[in-house]
Amino acid sequence: MYSRPVFRFALTAVALGVLAACTSGPSANISRIPVEIGEQTSKEGLFTQEFKWEHTKPGCKGECPTLELNSLVFPGVPKLTELVDHALAMMTGIGTSGPAPYFTIKEYEDYFWKTAAPRDSTVMVAKARYRNRSLTVIELNTWQYQTGSAHGISATQFLNWDNNTGKVLSLDSILRPGQYDGYVAALKQAHANWLASHPDAQHDPETFNRMWPFQVSENFGFTDQGLVVKYDSYQLAPYSSGQPELVLPYSSLSGILRPEFMPAPA
Repeated sequence: MYSRPVFRFALTAVALGVLAACTSGPSANISRIPVEIGEQTSKEGLFTQEFKWEHTKPGCKGECPTLELNSLVFPGVPKLTELVDHALAMMTGIGTSGPAPYFTIKEYEDYFWKTAAPRDSTVMVAKARYRNRSLTVIELNTWQYQTGSAHGISATQFLNWDNNTGKVLSLDSILRPGQYDGYVAALKQAHANWLASHPDAQHDPETFNRMWPFQVSENFGFTDQGLVVKYDSYQLAPYSSGQPELVLPYSSLSGILRPEFMPAPA
């Protein structure tokens, strides 16, 4: 039996309760995934606009803490714009315990200027990883450097937005009933495929597997090729490996995903 991980970033219970999609969906005869075309990003779906800025602590001279934002806004869908803002803010809680004393990026910025050391830096990024007429997949990333650290710490999270219902799709809402173990099995196979192409794992498989064992993650995003499951640094491999991605092809998810989330017939 596999333990099911908790959603790793502190999106509030209220936000998740409002935004998590229910398990009922469109008719099983209507696919929400177009025929696979081998591309990671399509151009359909919600209209997006970039929102970027770089800020240095006001009034600071010399070495100063910095903030950088490269995000998205969704004209006409303020709920999604607010969710992305909130999620990025909540992904900045390195080195803190208890609930964050902020809810939005603006509130985080105010907090950061009060608490940051001279060389502290935070980068927050949101990008549209995949889009079609009914789904918008947003990849959120943060990178934080704290003064005196050997290197920065990164974090990642997908939001799979249902354009039709205006809600976030949870893993439960896209799996057939009782198919969580099937998802884990497909993920383990994708991990085995990833290990086969990883130089460090191939050099000394026994040591690598002992130090970096397989972990289940529910951080998934739709693409044309299948589900991408992404991990933070240090979860599956050393820091030098970055943020590993495991690809679960739709062919490996037959009978596991609900029919409406399998590619349409060619």
